[in-house]
Amino acid sequence: MRVVIAEDAAVLRELLAQMLTERGHEVCAAVGEAEGLRAAVAEHRPHVAVVDIRMPPTHTDEGLRAAIDVRREYPGTGVLLFSQYIETNYATRLLAEGSVGVGYLLKDRVANVAEFTDALTRVAAGGTALDPEVVTQLAGAGRRGEDLETLTAREREVLALMAQGRSNAAIAQTLAVSAGTVEKHVAAVFGKLGLAASQDANRRVLAVLRYLGP
Repeated sequence: MRVVIAEDAAVLRELLAQMLTERGHEVCAAVGEAEGLRAAVAEHRPHVAVVDIRMPPTHTDEGLRAAIDVRREYPGTGVLLFSQYIETNYATRLLAEGSVGVGYLLKDRVANVAEFTDALTRVAAGGTALDPEVVTQLAGAGRRGEDLETLTAREREVLALMAQGRSNAAIAQTLAVSAGTVEKHVAAVFGKLGLAASQDANRRVLAVLRYLGP
């Protein structure tokens, strides 16, 4: 997997590069500002870019704006945003560009190497990886439609895990139930949200957007 890293803190940038290289990934470039990210993606066409939201010169949303540009210009490149803080407005802006191949993690997750690399792999493959705390904040801020009110507590729990980008197998492991039970819950969610049979991946995205969206 080819990766570009955009992080202005040199120590963290080097740590990420070392961690990914040791796990067999190719770090094409590790840059410290947004313009460097745009140039690195244009040159290397990575599978995924890891992007800090707040970057020089103002340390507000330079990284986010560069990430959105990358998604528009290179839709085949996944984008994993990460931040020290939960910033739901920024997460919403990224998701507004489409939820395929996107992620948003808190920087604390980097300490869990397996969790971080799993999220990065999912995003690179076109999946979604949202930090559980970000999902909670986004879901709490959203306006619930009547169709979401029809979901049972367990179906909401399954949908929340789907919003984190978890597969059915991972959801089953988290909830300590069988894969078949999860499949039934997922099917019930699709039915109650009125998502007609199509490609399951597309229905998962639509269900998550319904769950998170305002």
